[in-house]
Amino acid sequence: MPVAEPPSETPAGVREVKSAARTVELLEVLAARGDRPARLRELGEELGVPRSSGDALLRHTLTDRGWVRTDTTGSLYGIGIHALLTGTSYLDSDPRVRVVRPYLDEASEALGETIHLARLDGADVVYLATRESHEYLRTFSRVGRRLPAHAGALGKALLAEAVEQRLPRGELAQLTPNTHATAETLAAELAEVRARGYAIDREESVLGIAGFGFALRYDEPAVDAISCSVPLARLTEEHELRIVAVMREIRTKIESAAPRASGAAQWR
Repeated sequence: MPVAEPPSETPAGVREVKSAARTVELLEVLAARGDRPARLRELGEELGVPRSSGDALLRHTLTDRGWVRTDTTGSLYGIGIHALLTGTSYLDSDPRVRVVRPYLDEASEALGETIHLARLDGADVVYLATRESHEYLRTFSRVGRRLPAHAGALGKALLAEAVEQRLPRGELAQLTPNTHATAETLAAELAEVRARGYAIDREESVLGIAGFGFALRYDEPAVDAISCSVPLARLTEEHELRIVAVMREIRTKIESAAPRASGAAQWR
């Protein structure tokens, strides 16, 4: 009979169960790979676990329960459909997402551009809802997409809400030649974001695309933001002014309608 691994102490003093932590790490690795399935050897090397432990976890637990899928040869692994079901449940159960969705529709109707809702998660933002433009030339995003917060309008709008706690340090990952490479240049722009009241992204996350991000201040500091993304080829000065005006109005409506911290359950 295999011996259960003893729990370890986390920095906060809470005892961590190694097998549970390993399961979560494995799922996160598979999710991050997207459409690139992994072999058992690759997963073992990335996670630093013995082949026998990884094999048992994949074949006899996660695959059987639908959290991981495998090909007909049983040698390639990818994220399973139960991960999608769990993610959908997160969105369906979140009171803020339910409130915001109709206003995303309103912004999309008014502007004809792509509208996003995203949430800060560590050093990244995660897309929770998207309304795509109906124009032939448009931006493409998807729910669940993760981007570095320093590299776009959504993230910069949220970083500016609590710079001292949230400002990343050191060298920053660059998605395009226009992405901030250091915390110093980012901090300087975040001061402008606070003064202006919204963030601007000009080809910092995707070449050819501009974004305008607005923090939703129903939490303090804000963790959610909305944005409008538009191809530069369609961005005139007049259109930019209209985008800012409409998105400011939409933000005000959302903040008035969304439940406050004293309302429904507030999640960490």
